[in-house]
Amino acid sequence: MPGLVPPAVPAGRLRSRPQPTLPVDELLLRPWQLDDADAVVEAYRDPAIQRWHVRSMTRDEALAWLACWPGHWQAETRADWAVTRAGSVVGRAGLRGIDLAEGHAEVGYWTVPAARGRNIAARAVGAVADWMFAEIGLHRLELSHATDNPASCRVAGKAGFDYEGTRRQQGWHADGWHDMHLHARLAAPELPR
Repeated sequence: MPGLVPPAVPAGRLRSRPQPTLPVDELLLRPWQLDDADAVVEAYRDPAIQRWHVRSMTRDEALAWLACWPGHWQAETRADWAVTRAGSVVGRAGLRGIDLAEGHAEVGYWTVPAARGRNIAARAVGAVADWMFAEIGLHRLELSHATDNPASCRVAGKAGFDYEGTRRQQGWHADGWHDMHLHARLAAPELPR
């Protein structure tokens, strides 16, 4: 329809509120704390996290990474949660590239080795998506992963992200450029075409 403009999420929608804590079954998603530095360093020692996230972290790097999250929230560009179980960090779930005017963002996540195979990543990603759709008003969330990473493909499906296609050589990983699967989840079901 001519002149139809999608509703924009107003600037200030994130920063006008504190970052929430999100309970999911036995998990608790909470804002990162500087006390999480050792857990972050340990997580980034894992070869799989290093491979797919293309980094490791020293304690000083982890402290700087943790200290940046409140600023990202205030700038409304990124949001990230520590995924905890029984008080221990078992993963992360968050959004990067938040664009309130366009109503979309990209999902990122990882879990520590001991937490894999327990549906933790999918539940955490689903909780973040649910909150961002219901409370902030985003319209679309995207999730990309290397085609060589079938575990992330399963996470996407379990979290309600539909497969949309393959982006050729879109992601840089430790061993070079990778084709990436693109998945997306919409706030509401698609309209009939």
